[in-house]
Amino acid sequence: MNLETLFNYKRLTDSELDFFKENGYLVIRAILTPNGLVQMQAEAMEAWGKEKESFDPNKSWLQNSLLVNIHHKSPTVKAYYFNGPLVDIASQLIGPNVKGATSQLTFKMSGNTKPFGWHQDNGYGELEPYNALTTLTALDDTDRSNGCLWLIPGSHKDGQIRIEQNEEQKKSGSEIIVEADDNLAIPMEMKAGDVLIFNCWMLHKSDGNYSTNRDRRILFLRYADADAIEVYNNSKPRLGKLVKGKTKFPEVEAFESDL
Repeated sequence: MNLETLFNYKRLTDSELDFFKENGYLVIRAILTPNGLVQMQAEAMEAWGKEKESFDPNKSWLQNSLLVNIHHKSPTVKAYYFNGPLVDIASQLIGPNVKGATSQLTFKMSGNTKPFGWHQDNGYGELEPYNALTTLTALDDTDRSNGCLWLIPGSHKDGQIRIEQNEEQKKSGSEIIVEADDNLAIPMEMKAGDVLIFNCWMLHKSDGNYSTNRDRRILFLRYADADAIEVYNNSKPRLGKLVKGKTKFPEVEAFESDL
């Protein structure tokens, strides 16, 4: 697999690094080449079709919109996740030691008008140190009509927002929604092949897909410090493939991505 025919490699400039530090996010255009986009779309849809059905308003967000560990099911996603341009970008934003923390598809298909309220990704899987990154690679053009992401620039500076959940809520995987000012939000409209990167504390949401025939398909990849621990899980190390540098945890060093 010739990765340079699939992905566009780059390093962030000083101005991009400054922008990310101040605003908490960054959009990189055309991180996928046309060939890479077509190949990833095809593999992602094949995997999705094997496990998912059409949108059902009576099903949960997890059932309707999420397919986990997509890198196990798509060779192109696996190459992008572990050896693509996001690895070096993550090392510029996180530090020299980086592991992959999450891979999944987050699809809001045409007809799925369910919104997802304001939240922080670190609210769903709190990792420390607090420099984990979410990357959202668009497999479709995303805009306001088909449920693009909205975020509040600079909201990452407020740190971790604590939301108390009872045991029943935790077991059911209920949404962890926070209060935020919609007037401060901006839409993250992207072309297919672009990637949005943001800090783990960034407040973001998405509206429903109200288009008649346009899906909003996104590849969600999360990167973390190689020594990041799961605060919610008795400070155990987050398992994930080491993609750059080194780690103090033998279980991370030995972790195989296909387990």
